[in-house]
Amino acid sequence: MIDIKPIRKAADYERALKQMKKLWGAKPGSAEADALDVLATLIDQFESKQFPIVAPEPIEAIKFRMEQLALTRKDMEGIIGNRGRITEVLSGKRELTLAMIRRLHSELKIPAEVLIAPLSKSAA
Repeated sequence: MIDIKPIRKAADYERALKQMKKLWGAKPGSAEADALDVLATLIDQFESKQFPIVAPEPIEAIKFRMEQLALTRKDMEGIIGNRGRITEVLSGKRELTLAMIRRLHSELKIPAEVLIAPLSKSAA
């Protein structure tokens, strides 16, 4: 019999991870596989609350994607505009326009929900 309990604190979380490790590879449809599914759900819920993933700021997302794709500011001219506009956007002095958001989403695959977030005070 597998003893599954709620995960309320770090010690509960560690216990659940150990139980999960023991159950890993359980035969589908078995009681162990069912327990593994329940543990995975509890662990996921605890991790979501304790270690939330916060969406990046729009400008940071653009800079990160540029770095990933090894893009220069010159490469961004067809997406954001002229050099001056690129500088203003990347420094937080200019908001993204709807057209810029659409191009950034389409061409760089940056999620639109990240791009439409308001700029933080620290970015401006």
